[in-house]
Amino acid sequence: MKLTNLDERIHVLDGETSPSSVLQAICQSGIQEEAFYICDADEIIFKYKQWKLLLPRVQPHYAVKCNDSTVVLEILAALGTGFDCASKGEINKVLDLEVDPNRIIFAHPCKPASHIRHAAALGVNLTTYDNVTELHKMKSLHPTCNLVLRMRCDASSSCSQLGIKYGCDPVTEGPNLLTLARDLGLNVVGVSFHVGSGCREPAAFRRAISLARDLFDFGTGLGFNMTLLDIGGGFPGDNNTNFSECADVINKSLDELFASPEIQVIAEPGRYFVCSAFTLATNIHSKREIRSKEGDITSVMYYINDGVYGSFNAKLYEDAVFHGVPLETPKGKLIPSSVWGPTCDGIDKVQENVLLPLMDLGSWIIYQNLGAYSLPVASPFNGFPVPKVHTVSSHAAWMLLKDRLPMSPEHFVEGNTPANLCMGLDLGGAAPIAEVARRLSLAGALPDLSLSLSRTSLDSKGSEDRDHDMSDMSDMSPYMSPPIMCRRASVVDSSDMTGTSPLFIEFIQVGPMD
Repeated sequence: MKLTNLDERIHVLDGETSPSSVLQAICQSGIQEEAFYICDADEIIFKYKQWKLLLPRVQPHYAVKCNDSTVVLEILAALGTGFDCASKGEINKVLDLEVDPNRIIFAHPCKPASHIRHAAALGVNLTTYDNVTELHKMKSLHPTCNLVLRMRCDASSSCSQLGIKYGCDPVTEGPNLLTLARDLGLNVVGVSFHVGSGCREPAAFRRAISLARDLFDFGTGLGFNMTLLDIGGGFPGDNNTNFSECADVINKSLDELFASPEIQVIAEPGRYFVCSAFTLATNIHSKREIRSKEGDITSVMYYINDGVYGSFNAKLYEDAVFHGVPLETPKGKLIPSSVWGPTCDGIDKVQENVLLPLMDLGSWIIYQNLGAYSLPVASPFNGFPVPKVHTVSSHAAWMLLKDRLPMSPEHFVEGNTPANLCMGLDLGGAAPIAEVARRLSLAGALPDLSLSLSRTSLDSKGSEDRDHDMSDMSDMSPYMSPPIMCRRASVVDSSDMTGTSPLFIEFIQVGPMD
């Protein structure tokens, strides 16, 4: 597949450069002001390998709505996942990557007629339904489509309960909807459910799978060849949760209730794949110090360049809580603080009642686990741009992906240092002085590191171990986070900026980088 957007290229890092060091280099360049993301392609690959290890029978169909970044879709398509699409726009995004339409489930129980016709024309022949009207629409617009009955079974605790909007009652409505499908001459092949986005109750999967078994048996009794169970989404995705607990409940339930190998089991994970792969860097552009009568600082209001109309939109619809960490090591006492977004709206508050060190303008606050439902929902309200994404990968990930469709070698940029990455340049690139206020020089003499299959997060403190058997990916060592030394120096005196002739300066590497 030919790459059309150079901004979507994946930068291949050398063995001594980590995603966190790239993030640091960009922040400390003295040039970057806008908020930005670092996407770690290796994290997405790790999540895929973990899924195949812990849920070997369940084929993931990635929920495109969660993060529809082209690079994310390309990586998952190359790995072989299916896709959960909910609109003709999402179907187009996936098919544009040359994915076979048989790898798509049109997982929306209430579809516009034009979207149904679009799916039929493009060969998407698997969709969900949960009501009488939808059955009649399918009979009229796509009568040969294979149907999956969506039932309701909500977790007691989740980020977002979807059952209030979609899913039939499995006891009072499900049998009637199966019977009507038979009477209309439609083909039902299975049952689906969704316990809720960001499910916090693994036992909900057990309840749902048990209810699905009853509907399977009823459908079989009507003459349907029931071969598909779709266990939906709701899987945790941040690097502080235990996915194995969820997987254990699902595996035991499938072994007991759906033991037949003839039944295909799929799922619709979204945040599971992308949440921990994206880290956001935000810049403090303004602050307001609240002082006592004696002149002491009692609290501080920090204003950053992303907010609830952008990456932090989940604060509005999920009442999410975000935890920002200063890029620089905190010094001095912690002060009661609040963090505000850039727009003029008073609700644009990212954090409140938090203890933070006293920070200067231009300081950076880092937010991890922001890959899910951030970028697709973000808007440029008030004229503030949606953050750009810089995607990085290890050499091993590059070797794994580069020849797998829809990937190609031109999707990758090899041999970049953090200095080049932060400037958006390839090796040997030059930039006009008029656009570059400072030169970033990186000391490349980093210590030799012994890499192992254990997770090291972007905060360099590590978290959940990656101690699974990944022998087929033994060369996929995850990133370590070596210290990075940056030195800022003025490029030219301000008087040199008055000339009209364009001046250029090469980015100079200080110390060995290999």
